[in-house]
Amino acid sequence: MNISKRKIEVIQARKQLTQAAFADSDGVSRQALAKALRRGNCTPITAGKIAAALGVDVTELMED
Repeated sequence: MNISKRKIEVIQARKQLTQAAFADSDGVSRQALAKALRRGNCTPITAGKIAAALGVDVTELMED
């Protein structure tokens, strides 16, 4: 699943979450988060965890 690093970082900034707090908040490891952001893609499960950690729908993270 293609995700937008920019969109994730904007949402993270709005919620004032550090990378560590963001990664640990909903069961997504720091390694999985870093890998997803670096690659711009991840599994649907990881995308769902990232979206849950940010409190948004997974569709808001998808690359346009």
